[in-house]
Amino acid sequence: SSSLNNLAVQLSTRFDHRGSGEDLNESRANLLYALTLLTQHDPCRLLVHGSLATVYLSFHRSGLDGAGQGEDTDSLNTAMHHFKAAANVVTGGLLFRLRASLRWVLHADQHRHDTVMEAYGTSMQLLDAYMSATGSVSSRHSAMKDFPSTLAVNAASCALRSGDVRGAVELLEQGRTIIWTQMTRLRTPLDSLQTRGSQAVTLMKRFRDLSSLLDKQHASHADATQVVDVEVAATQYRRVVEDWNGVVEEIRTIEGFSRFLLPPLFSDLQGAARDGPVVVLVASRSSCDAIIILHQQPPTSIQLPTNFEKLSGLILALRQAIKKEASPKGNQPALTKVLRKLWDFVVRPVVEKLGGFAPRGSRIWWCPTSVFNFLPLHAAGEYRANGQSLSQQYISSYTPSLTALMRARRSHDRCPSVPFAVIGQNCPAGHSSTLECVESELELVQKLLPLPPTVSLTKITSVDATRSTVLRALRNNTWLHFSCHGTQNFDDPFKSAFLMRDQPLSLLDITQMDLSLHQFAFLSACETAVGDFATPDEVIHLAAGLQFAGVKSVIGTLWKVTDSTVQRLVEAFYKNLCGDGTMNSRRAAHALHQAVNSLARDKGMPLDQRIVFMHSGV
Repeated sequence: SSSLNNLAVQLSTRFDHRGSGEDLNESRANLLYALTLLTQHDPCRLLVHGSLATVYLSFHRSGLDGAGQGEDTDSLNTAMHHFKAAANVVTGGLLFRLRASLRWVLHADQHRHDTVMEAYGTSMQLLDAYMSATGSVSSRHSAMKDFPSTLAVNAASCALRSGDVRGAVELLEQGRTIIWTQMTRLRTPLDSLQTRGSQAVTLMKRFRDLSSLLDKQHASHADATQVVDVEVAATQYRRVVEDWNGVVEEIRTIEGFSRFLLPPLFSDLQGAARDGPVVVLVASRSSCDAIIILHQQPPTSIQLPTNFEKLSGLILALRQAIKKEASPKGNQPALTKVLRKLWDFVVRPVVEKLGGFAPRGSRIWWCPTSVFNFLPLHAAGEYRANGQSLSQQYISSYTPSLTALMRARRSHDRCPSVPFAVIGQNCPAGHSSTLECVESELELVQKLLPLPPTVSLTKITSVDATRSTVLRALRNNTWLHFSCHGTQNFDDPFKSAFLMRDQPLSLLDITQMDLSLHQFAFLSACETAVGDFATPDEVIHLAAGLQFAGVKSVIGTLWKVTDSTVQRLVEAFYKNLCGDGTMNSRRAAHALHQAVNSLARDKGMPLDQRIVFMHSGV
């Protein structure tokens, strides 16, 4: 069968060059015969089905089966049948099945075939399965770069074209933030299983043990250096994954757990809009859309008057505008121009639609996808006398995904005394320059926080602020304020870090912690909310990392921030947050909104510094 497949591929290639129908007919005959020689579970079936799909596509394009060019629907349908069959050859291996499914997506979308949504769904399931069988977090991120970064947004655009808004939301949630989703899967609370009898308790323990084993292997997998070690580790890992999948299937047989760890349904995801509308922004090459999700009403979609190329150009213009010095009056014309376009083409159409659902001054959440991740949506406006802006009308927060927002809303018993750590490092390892204002910033925060017993304060700074000390502080304190250098590593985003006295506290360190009881983090460091351009829908940066690890409310920065901006914003923020002597992380977005508005009244402050902070979470 392997020889027949190779011969068929050569004949098909010869047809592409010479256009002889005999070559194509012979190629098809060889492949159909090869299929009859293979048993049902032979992995070679994947290869043969893939080759047959290519041959039938050639028949469709050439019209050699009797119909005109591109009109032979029978050949096209048969091609799609073989793409689907290739993707479903279980013994073919996840990677090869995934590649086959992506070819199915490509051609089904190109020909607007009616199997296109099934193709997208299959691809995303296989991508999820393939990633879960890939050991370390860094190797997962590396593997993500080998696959189309736009898979989920293209699927959502396709669903929107057919009028299926709910389906578009479900596909986005299934196909984005895959790396984070898989990490949180291994930390799923299962306490409610304890009331379901001894078998359920045994399953819960087995699930936790296997999850813990997989979670630990994320970190250890990357340490194996010898080829033999890597292969042994990979085999062991796959075995544990198979056992883990088996336990998950058993848990789903228990009443009330039928959708355990499955992609969420829209009816569940709607819960993300409990406290205000969530606006999902979808950017694909075919269209750019906004989906407004409301708590108890059907979702609404709006086609935005822009496209992928214009948005990419806007990001480029934004990055150049940020580098330009402001005039003595704080004006930055290039940045103003970008924010006006952002208002006209993205935010204003959404605000006009929101008017009927959300009262002025209420909260909204942005869930950007693709290139939208790199635009300061909260700062969009006309920037002229009596002009409109988003901040006049709504308090904006962000969320990397709907599930992340729902997880952040889970309530926990509040401690009678808030354990608050202020962490500063003014002279990290490898840096000759000192951050002048770290000490004064920490003293300012300390002065503005309520006194004990309302707040129990831990201050870690200078020589004491080492990686291990700060990790310990992260475990023991549920409120955090960081003042230090932050770095974004674009080659390996999980090495993005807060720089400490001895070595960096990396995003990978943070992801390996369970911060599900943590309420709030203020990241007074540069570029803590900047993602990776290669995999924008994985949303890999320090602010998102803390939110996915469990912190309910996070304030981060989009670019470099000056010492004077930080001092003034920190003072205004904490006065708004806890000036009345109480601590509530749900007030963080409102406190930041008020603080930013107070800075905006100072016309001498550069525009880029007025809009650099953003809020994520509840």
